[in-house]
Amino acid sequence: MTYLQAITDALRVEMRRDERVFVLGEDVGAFGGAFKATEGLFDEFGADRVQDTPIAEAAIIGTSVGAALAGLRPVCEVQFADFVATGFDQLVNVAGKMHWRTGLAVPMVLRLPSGGGFAGGPFHSQNPEAWFMHAPGLKVVAPSSPADAKGMLAAAIRDHNPVCFLEHKHLYRRIKGEVPLGEHVEPFVARTVRSGEELTIVAYGAMLHLAVEAAGRFEDGRVEVLDLRSLVPLDEEAILASVRRTGKVLIVDEANETCAAGAQVAALVADRAFSDLDGPVRRLAAPDVPIPFSPGLEAAVLPTADRITEAARELLAY
Repeated sequence: MTYLQAITDALRVEMRRDERVFVLGEDVGAFGGAFKATEGLFDEFGADRVQDTPIAEAAIIGTSVGAALAGLRPVCEVQFADFVATGFDQLVNVAGKMHWRTGLAVPMVLRLPSGGGFAGGPFHSQNPEAWFMHAPGLKVVAPSSPADAKGMLAAAIRDHNPVCFLEHKHLYRRIKGEVPLGEHVEPFVARTVRSGEELTIVAYGAMLHLAVEAAGRFEDGRVEVLDLRSLVPLDEEAILASVRRTGKVLIVDEANETCAAGAQVAALVADRAFSDLDGPVRRLAAPDVPIPFSPGLEAAVLPTADRITEAARELLAY
């Protein structure tokens, strides 16, 4: 399956399994969603469980909170992750804090098509995951493979907490892989996708594939690649175990560098694995600028396999 097909499959399987699950968002019904992630669901489940909404993210997220409190399991699609800002209060201050305020669970999923790489410009290419990592009560996951996209979306739907599910748009139709049929659930933990002894590259989402490409340019066994998969909860033990074994770490983020997910990883390593390091903690991320429309400028801003390779080579030689 493609990454996109795996997401659709997860929705279909979970909606068949549990009648409480329904999807809502702009154009998710008969049209099948802006990226066709909900294609075919309207025909099978009807308008009650595949609901088109107005162009109003605050209403979409707020409705999902109410539905979750009433015992349903909504999966709401924000057409582009960038647009979640207009529903920020409902997500961060209501969904994320409701359990502490009332003791009630808010089992909802917010699907966020994120990331650049397609010349979408500053309003359609952001990586907002760090906003939600800072907000208590929200889980944040970002799968990089089709199998993980299906398994982690299923896990998010079954979770009793609000989950921000980051889907990188650049992966939708570019990445294919074997995906288990039927029910498939993946835990919110990190995974080693390539083993090595001299350097750990930590990445997630689309950057994971660039990290693997860069690691493949070195001799086998030198560079390890760790896919975070989940940002909240963050698999701290997997990160520390890998870094303690290799002694060096390069953290790759597509998001703007300041306060990105990689900053938390860097702080963790500096705090709890400092004595195991044989070199500085190195980060590679996008500069603190909006993502440009121009393909050439976008390519200059976002991390690339070449830049990851160069940073890894410098760190290996340290």
